[in-house]
Amino acid sequence: MNSIEWQKSSFSEASSNCVEVRTRGGVIELRESDEGDVIVHTTRPNFAAFLQAAKAGEFDHLITNA
Repeated sequence: MNSIEWQKSSFSEASSNCVEVRTRGGVIELRESDEGDVIVHTTRPNFAAFLQAAKAGEFDHLITNA
């Protein structure tokens, strides 16, 4: 991904409540679509590690009602 355009997951469909991501100047930026003024910046290695952890289920406990 090498784009200054915001990209959201295909799982979000037409919803405006999602996390969007883009690259800009070699930095990964993330924002919530409904809070566009708040942007989190991170590095490619940190973002890759986060995605790997999310895919492995390390954050699943944050979305359960337990």
